[in-house]
Amino acid sequence: MGFDLDMTLVDSRPGIAATLSELAAETGAPVATDEMLDALLRRNLDLEFGERFEPDLAVRWADRFRELYVTHGVPGTSLLPGAGESIAAVRELGGWCIVVTAKYEPNALRCLAQVGLEVDAVFGWRYADAKGDTLRDEGALVYVGDTPNDVRAATRAGAHIVAVTTGPHREDELRAAGAATVLDSLVHFPGWLLEQAVGSPDADGDDPATTAPRSP
Repeated sequence: MGFDLDMTLVDSRPGIAATLSELAAETGAPVATDEMLDALLRRNLDLEFGERFEPDLAVRWADRFRELYVTHGVPGTSLLPGAGESIAAVRELGGWCIVVTAKYEPNALRCLAQVGLEVDAVFGWRYADAKGDTLRDEGALVYVGDTPNDVRAATRAGAHIVAVTTGPHREDELRAAGAATVLDSLVHFPGWLLEQAVGSPDADGDDPATTAPRSP
């Protein structure tokens, strides 16, 4: 069972905002804005900086962001509702939990330690198609994420996507990307997972055989 990290398992907004503010204060980079925070929740840091700034500045500022994140971003990370219960629910059914995230892997590990969440493996710096390749290589049956890119990654891997609206994307955006299962938070994930495991219809009355092509 694969999970995205930011805005799926953890609320990273305060930590990202604090790191952007520190980066702006230290370097003069014009990044301490709500618009930049929203952009980084939707997209990869290196791609976002690469499109906005000169190449040398983009690389330097992105690298410095990751360094500053250790002391300013990680402490601002907290568990989202239902995250711990969702990991526990997978384990109760004998499943393994992996995190596949675009976040720099050492910082992803630090964030998980910060919130006290233990998983079986962490794969960082995976973005878009790279997420899908990792999910496929690891044999993930389900991927839980909050962006259209997460939906596409699951599709690429042949996994069932469970999309959550705790991130920056609305339900209609996630469904338009191809998500058949959309939850408003991970609070509802353990119940959904149990329904698939016992083969009962889901909340929308759909047959799990069609909504979840592989049993978790």
